[in-house]
Amino acid sequence: MAGVEGRVAVVTGAAQGIGAATAKRLARGGARVAVLDLAGDRAGAVADEITASGGEAVAYGCDVTDRDQVEAAIDGTAERFGQLDILVNNAGVTRDALLFKMTDDDWQVVIDTHLKGAFLCTRAAQRHMTARRYGRIVFLSSQSALGNRGQFNYAAAKAGVQGMARTAAIELGPFGITANAVAPGFIETAMTRAIVEKTGGSWDELVTAAAARAAVRRIGQPEDIAAVIAFLASEESGFMTGQTLYATGSPTS
Repeated sequence: MAGVEGRVAVVTGAAQGIGAATAKRLARGGARVAVLDLAGDRAGAVADEITASGGEAVAYGCDVTDRDQVEAAIDGTAERFGQLDILVNNAGVTRDALLFKMTDDDWQVVIDTHLKGAFLCTRAAQRHMTARRYGRIVFLSSQSALGNRGQFNYAAAKAGVQGMARTAAIELGPFGITANAVAPGFIETAMTRAIVEKTGGSWDELVTAAAARAAVRRIGQPEDIAAVIAFLASEESGFMTGQTLYATGSPTS
């Protein structure tokens, strides 16, 4: 089956969690991977791990809200590897608070990182993809796009990402480029642990409760989402575009 072998991928927010798992998964499939993250040193560690395992990777310290940094990283990747085929817009942050406590900064940081970041990266990447008439773009949404207490900003951003995917699919489809979104449910990452710690909750109790609610009776791991992303990044997914796949361990309405 035609997967990602020989392709070149950019994964943002790839120093940890879903992004790191995705970068490693794509590399195992034979893709050459650019690991982008605001934390350049940790991005480098992921790239080093891929290289040590026999893959090919490069790391960039990159603020996805900065146009110059984004274009330097994406154009640099295409120049280094001779092409750019896959973009995974994964970079994200949370600034959770109930609406009446949410600050302007809480709102803006989340909106800029998720929406402006995805816009800048997608705009930069599509130039390389349209020239070769091939591309796979995957946006990371969230189950929170359906609404979640304390995430007025995050829910708005993740719902917006789904609209981006649909619009990119319409505009870029004639050039052989697909665009889809993945909306994870509760995944065990450093980010989700940090949210729980901030609220003073018990991680173990939360995991037990979430697993009991899930149809598959467990919470998700970064590798679960990386597997879904890897399919959407593959040649095999060429007839699927403009879709949002909810990977939540349960049916999602």
